[in-house]
Amino acid sequence: MPLYSPTVSTIAETIQVSLSPVFMLAGIGALLNVLAGRLSRVVDRARALEVLHPRSTGHEHDRHVTELRLLNKRIGIINAALLMGVSSAVMTCVVVALLFIAALLKFHIGQYVAAGFILAMLLLIASLVAFMIEVRVSLRAIRIRDELLR
Repeated sequence: MPLYSPTVSTIAETIQVSLSPVFMLAGIGALLNVLAGRLSRVVDRARALEVLHPRSTGHEHDRHVTELRLLNKRIGIINAALLMGVSSAVMTCVVVALLFIAALLKFHIGQYVAAGFILAMLLLIASLVAFMIEVRVSLRAIRIRDELLR
């Protein structure tokens, strides 16, 4: 039995079809870069506060504890967003691989490709929602008091 060898046009069509997920990967990469940057800043602030915290007393001590708790919450949210973003990127890569496997081996796995892409999109949506929540948490923490604005 001869081995199937796809035509160049079949490969070209598969490359064209896989371009959308590849562009999605570029966007996910940018999101992951932003999330990693935010995580780095939050961790740096937490480390700085951990150094100041043992020396603080009274109101300053309470403020440090409150901020450390908030930073810990933000770290958890960012970690969740990163996990979902990376998972989305992995699923997108799986979709591209499935597209090529289907084209090269003449497999009829359209439902798996569709399910993989839907899962990748749902993970991306969840990552973006977590990112939005983290931004809201960080903004709530730095509200400027009205008396300072007068």
